[in-house]
Amino acid sequence: MTRLSVNINKIALLRNARGRNYPDVAAFASRCLELGAHGITLHPRPDERHARFRDIPELKAICREHGAEINVEGYPSAEFVEAVLSNRPDQCTLVPDAPGQITSDHGWNVEDSAALLGPVIERLRAAGIRSSLFVDYTMQGFETVRQLGADRIELYTEPYAVAWEDHNGTPLVHAFEQAAGRAQAAGLGVNAGHDLNLNNLKDFLRIPGILEVSIGHALVVECIEWGIEHVIRRYVALVAASA
Repeated sequence: MTRLSVNINKIALLRNARGRNYPDVAAFASRCLELGAHGITLHPRPDERHARFRDIPELKAICREHGAEINVEGYPSAEFVEAVLSNRPDQCTLVPDAPGQITSDHGWNVEDSAALLGPVIERLRAAGIRSSLFVDYTMQGFETVRQLGADRIELYTEPYAVAWEDHNGTPLVHAFEQAAGRAQAAGLGVNAGHDLNLNNLKDFLRIPGILEVSIGHALVVECIEWGIEHVIRRYVALVAASA
């Protein structure tokens, strides 16, 4: 069964906009886990405009209380890597974001970035932290990812989400399924995330073997529209029925 990890960045963005702990990011995360989510994701960027590095230990403690996993994702700068190693989340997803980037919009060119990624992945492994690389579905070098020591990849799913909105998602599902198969054949676990939502997730999860989906922006918007209890329970039902 696919596991749901709720990305709390947008809740953190609302909190930061007013300079107080409201909304309470930890309380939101705890509520999601109480309703059946399997984990929490946060992506602290260098300017900490939403998730902050100091959110990690509190959210890790909440995940431990609920028997859930915490996934910390971001660009492997020295500050990011030290924060991850200090807090030892269950998973660290490395993402090729530029410092001022609004949101993630592409995966790694693993061959070109091997000299950067290899030593970081080695340090994560030594600390007992599962590693994942954010990649495009068109990537071919999954053997290189495995040689670098990564445990998983996370497929960047915005192209699928855009195609689904245009009523042309089926060919992209097949392309993503082929990418997942190539990764699995190389010995990698497969996660997915970016712009997945309650409308398009079911079709995407026809792909066998997706271990985890990380969903934040759409989920928070859907919570505003329909309420957190309704939304999280619908997501949990979708992943429970996955291939």
